Amino acid sequence: MITAALIGLVAGVVAGMLGIGGGALLVPALVLLLGLPLVEAEATSLLAIVPVALVGALRQRHYGNLRLRDGLLVGTLAVPGAVLGVVAVNAAPERVVEVAFAGLLLVVAAQLTGFRPARARARP
Repeated sequence: MITAALIGLVAGVVAGMLGIGGGALLVPALVLLLGLPLVEAEATSLLAIVPVALVGALRQRHYGNLRLRDGLLVGTLAVPGAVLGVVAVNAAPERVVEVAFAGLLLVVAAQLTGFRPARARARP
């Protein structure tokens, strides 16, 4: 239980500071540190991120950084997307989900480090 609490605290701090999706932090931590299967870690992360997102959004609103209309639109449309995602992940073999998630993490890591493909850097 203490490990789970520390994972939540660290993920919340980093997500709040950097504005990254908590799933990029929570899912690997839940798998590696708590031994959860990937799909269970993803589901747990989805639930855990709700209060984090709400608190972060309220704090950012205080600073004038929140675009409420855009956030509500994205959030509303994300609900049916989440339902479809749950159906898809439960139908897919777990190994496919693991490889897809690893690929997503690599893309996120590349973007966070500022990596750009050579063709993107060459544009005037």
